[in-house]
Amino acid sequence: MREEYGNLDKVEMSIWECCELLNDVVDESDPDLDEPQIEHLLQTAEAIRKDYPDEDWLHLTGLIHDLGKVLLHPSFGGLPQWAVVGDTYPVGCAFDKSIVHHKYFEENPDYHNPAYNTKYGVYSEGCGLNNVMMSWGHDDYMYLVAKENDTTLPSAALFIIRYHSFYALHRSGSYKQLMNGEDVENLKWLEIFNKYDLYSKSKVRIDVEKVKPYYLSLIEKYFPAKLRW
Repeated sequence: MREEYGNLDKVEMSIWECCELLNDVVDESDPDLDEPQIEHLLQTAEAIRKDYPDEDWLHLTGLIHDLGKVLLHPSFGGLPQWAVVGDTYPVGCAFDKSIVHHKYFEENPDYHNPAYNTKYGVYSEGCGLNNVMMSWGHDDYMYLVAKENDTTLPSAALFIIRYHSFYALHRSGSYKQLMNGEDVENLKWLEIFNKYDLYSKSKVRIDVEKVKPYYLSLIEKYFPAKLRW
């Protein structure tokens, strides 16, 4: 799946066009949200904008962090929910007990493989999360889209996009042995972001047309007009 979607050869479209596609997507793994994804994206972005008015890169990160869920859309093949959403975690080392539904890993051959079931597995201390293979999902997909389309967003933004579903790290503190110095600094921003990702959801609708010009200006600042997806 990583090979199929990592080539970014499905379609060319803008960031905002992708936001609009998410009107048709609901994340069934999220117990707090039954609204279309674009509502959650704008709620997150606007809440961050209110508290961090000078960090425009963080506003845009709030808007785009879940765009990888476009993989659920029929035009992208309509992948099943399990292949796109839910918690992410490293592969190639032991599955930490803090990972949700950990008991089911016992059915995974890697769980019993001595090459993969130790604290470090195929990695080394401080190797950096950028060198760690994560389970596939919407996080890694959107990270690839942003990076391969030459976004000018700072590394903290890419870190947030790639690891916001890595709850074993930023909620439980697991896997820190794999982090390097840059990861440690970027984790501070992810922890800030996570509060808005989880707690900005509400039934109050966002006036999309009112805020759209602001976010279009940020998209123009940090992304090309069309991206490969």
